[in-house]
Amino acid sequence: MSGPNNPYSNGYGSQMTGTMSFGTAPAATPSGSAAGSFVKDTTTAGFTKDVLEESRRQPVLVDFWAPWCGPCKQLAPALEKVVNEAQGRVKLVKLNIDDHPSIPGQLGIQSIPAVIAFVNGRPMDGFMGAIPESQIRQFIDKIGGPAGADEAAEIEAVLAEAKGLLEAGDTDGAAQLYAAVLQADPENGKAVAGMIECLLTLGQTERAQQMLDSLPEDIAKQPEVQAVSLKLNQITEARKLGDPRALEHELSLNPDHHEARMKLAKILNVQGDRNEAAEHLFYIMRKDRAFDDDGARRQLLEFFEAWGVKDPATIAARRKLSSILFS
Repeated sequence: MSGPNNPYSNGYGSQMTGTMSFGTAPAATPSGSAAGSFVKDTTTAGFTKDVLEESRRQPVLVDFWAPWCGPCKQLAPALEKVVNEAQGRVKLVKLNIDDHPSIPGQLGIQSIPAVIAFVNGRPMDGFMGAIPESQIRQFIDKIGGPAGADEAAEIEAVLAEAKGLLEAGDTDGAAQLYAAVLQADPENGKAVAGMIECLLTLGQTERAQQMLDSLPEDIAKQPEVQAVSLKLNQITEARKLGDPRALEHELSLNPDHHEARMKLAKILNVQGDRNEAAEHLFYIMRKDRAFDDDGARRQLLEFFEAWGVKDPATIAARRKLSSILFS
């Protein structure tokens, strides 16, 4: 992600190259080998551990075969190839029914090749015969989820961790995780917004603005990016509104100085005191809905947009707003 066209080079992204990779797995073994990370042989004694217990962590395919079975020899290379290409979405366990007949007997396996998928310790689905690679891939997608699902889930988990770190005050840690996500998914709006949020937390508003300005239009329009862009605009505006202590003094002399109260609400918002900022706007709404053409309510809605619908301050303020509007 380095280079002159990197939209994140004004933030942390250019400093974090190679921090983390997603969706990777040990190298696949050559087709036909049963010794790879995702393919192994088992026995009657090992079936419980290799299949039943392992299937509680991820789906396990069991290939019931025998050395004399011609179709088994046709299926095995294609099956092992597709399992290895799936990179861990499923595992393959091979059981020679001549050497270990009791398990297939218990499961009612009457002809081979037979492949049974185990999930959470129980057989869930299967197929018989030497089917082509395309059908094997469809079966694995059905059992293990489509390709990319694991990576998407991992990215979401990292984004959640990064958000938690940022909320806990570990800005550097959060920025590293956001940068790692951007390595894997450069157009991820949550990661872009998170990186800009890190810059804002550190007071680096100019770098945040540079990063926003360099974003492609399709990324800049993503909701998370638009929300943090609005927050940056609010910070920029608040810097022009004066000294909050002077505004507080003005309100102590004249509580109904709505313009001063509106300015103070905007300043408190960018300082992170969302509940108090909302309370100042509620005061104006209760006193004079006509002030600035219902400007206090419109300002509160703008706060909501920047805070996000799930933010506790948004939820609490929406309840109070409803009580004012519909009482």
